[in-house]
Amino acid sequence: MNNRMMSGLYSLTEWITKFAFLNILWIAFSLLGVILFGLLPSTVALFTVLRKWMMGETEFPLFPLFWKTYKAEFFKSNLLGGIFFLLGGLVYLNLEFMNANGNLGLQVVHIPLYLIILAISMTVLYTIPVYVHYNIGLFQVFKNAFLIMLLNPLPNLMMLVGTASTLFVMNALPALLLFFGASFTGAIIMAASYLAFQKIDKKQKEAQTI
Repeated sequence: MNNRMMSGLYSLTEWITKFAFLNILWIAFSLLGVILFGLLPSTVALFTVLRKWMMGETEFPLFPLFWKTYKAEFFKSNLLGGIFFLLGGLVYLNLEFMNANGNLGLQVVHIPLYLIILAISMTVLYTIPVYVHYNIGLFQVFKNAFLIMLLNPLPNLMMLVGTASTLFVMNALPALLLFFGASFTGAIIMAASYLAFQKIDKKQKEAQTI
């Protein structure tokens, strides 16, 4: 086995270990907040780590950054979670309306409702990446997430296909959820979001040079 192959194998093992450790941190800190109050701070901390990795910053102590972000974002991220709860309620009401009105005469009404549900779901997927990438208020986070979702069909497709594929594999091999469920799914969402962010930054720079 040559040095290049050994180096590649070592790098792969190192990244598998990093993703597994990050996932365990996410679970542990979610439980620390009794899930209800720990889930969003833990998820924000997870995406903060993933963002650094996407930007090429890989050599930093993982636990200190996770813990620092978890503490700093505990209250604000839970406010974000409250907004997610309201949006989830809106999606639930739309689905209940469609179930209660399933006759052929109202089928045409379902089309815009499905589009609203899709738009809300995709906006939510972009929300935490936007939250950790840009230093802006919560209203701007949701506004920017919605606009980025509208303007970036390719990252949207990457996000949906990647997330669906990951969930399919995790469903077939449930043991993987413990070590990679959140970290790998989050990496797909963050990678697609970061691609969209880079496109926006490139357009802004081009506009400034005109």
